[in-house]
Amino acid sequence: MEAAKKECILLEAARAFGRFGFKKASIDEIAREAGVGKGTVYLAAESKEDLFYQVLHREMRAWQSECSKVIDPRVPADQLLVRLLTAAKGYLEQHPLVRDLLVGETTRALPSWRARFEELRALGRNNVAEVLRIGVRQGLFEPTLDVDAVAGVLQDFNLSAQVLYGRDPETFATRQAAGLGIVLNGLRARPT
Repeated sequence: MEAAKKECILLEAARAFGRFGFKKASIDEIAREAGVGKGTVYLAAESKEDLFYQVLHREMRAWQSECSKVIDPRVPADQLLVRLLTAAKGYLEQHPLVRDLLVGETTRALPSWRARFEELRALGRNNVAEVLRIGVRQGLFEPTLDVDAVAGVLQDFNLSAQVLYGRDPETFATRQAAGLGIVLNGLRARPT
């Protein structure tokens, strides 16, 4: 299958899944909107579930790429974390499929795909992990920091703030700043 046709199918599938959710999205409508036959959709993906996974993978890669643009190793890592979490929040507000994946809604829709969805969630931690590694190199964070574990905690922290306060920007900003301050003070290198 040519790449342009597959990209068109994935784009239309993302729109349909975003608009209707996994269960209500129709392969017939995806095919119609992509300008291809239903059989062509099944050449791009083995099943509706596989198409959904491919869409989520594509969306997560786009989110990771967009958020990585704020990472500059010349900037102190604590400032980078604030920039990264802010960029992530902005993107998630515009991309409900990524948000739903990260907060576990997707797993509720397809529990048998839990392990594969967790692999995608892990992609979302890569940028945070990179900023933490920068902080270790800069001497701002503990050299023995478990980067992957802390990246997971920060991802969970940011997502919980988004779920609880995402519609109230002022409260979200206040809570995020306070929580990040607590986390960063636990990450900072101690003078020897």
